[in-house]
Amino acid sequence: MSSATRTDPKPQGPQPPFPSQQQSPPGTEKQMQPQADHGEKTYRGSDKLKGHATLITGGDSGIGRAVALAFAREGADVLISYLSEDADAKETSALVEQAGRKAIAVRGDIQEEKFCHSLVDRAYQEFGRLDVLVNNAAYQMAQKKLEDLSAEQIMRTYRTNIIAMYFLCQAAVPKMKKGGSIINVASIQAYQPSPELLDYAATKAAIIGFTKALSKQVIKQGIRVNAVAPGPVWTPLIPSTMPPEKTEKFGENTLFERPAQPGELAPVFVLLASPEAAYITGEVYGVTGGRSPY
Repeated sequence: MSSATRTDPKPQGPQPPFPSQQQSPPGTEKQMQPQADHGEKTYRGSDKLKGHATLITGGDSGIGRAVALAFAREGADVLISYLSEDADAKETSALVEQAGRKAIAVRGDIQEEKFCHSLVDRAYQEFGRLDVLVNNAAYQMAQKKLEDLSAEQIMRTYRTNIIAMYFLCQAAVPKMKKGGSIINVASIQAYQPSPELLDYAATKAAIIGFTKALSKQVIKQGIRVNAVAPGPVWTPLIPSTMPPEKTEKFGENTLFERPAQPGELAPVFVLLASPEAAYITGEVYGVTGGRSPY
């Protein structure tokens, strides 16, 4: 086994049913039952990203935390943005610093264009360069009927999940050099949408089109653009945005009969961020537990 991935077999997450639980959005790691595995005890790096400067939105928890941890253990400095989860952001920053890398945590809302530009500027000021942008932050809220979708929710979902990517990429691309990597987080929902996640699924489909089109625009600058499309992943987004009855059975429809742990996705992000993916752009990597999106 390569030392760049794990020191033992991938974590076998707990099987549904999970304890009935409900959090207020955006949710926190500490309240989750069971706790998520971000690779804290299992991911060991091998300098795949040594000297890289990286920016991860929604990096305080879930997939973002797992990616921040893996990037740091691969030798990268990390700036994470987060909405309001101060305790989670502090814990993620500590994990990055324990790996011997610089951690910057910035609180704010990526729905705001100025904040998106300020994130890129801050990363460049702190690190002197920007090599990797991970557009991970997302918002979802389940609604049973079309008429239950308020204008406010629709706009928040689109501004957070897709429009912010335009602002972040507009700011980041001019600062990236040849070899830079942009990684967007799509979802199996783009291909197999759940009716109660109508607005969320639509934004995830848009992310795939955005990824493929942008990859063609920036390839002459030596910048690669790819997407990761996860299946069910055990993150605070689940107990804070889904009904308890859905949470209890979350992930049982995969071949593994459980959701992924965030740490199980991190190696894909490391690959796409690293020079080892020099010939990969415009691609969508599914990590779905056997529920192929294609």
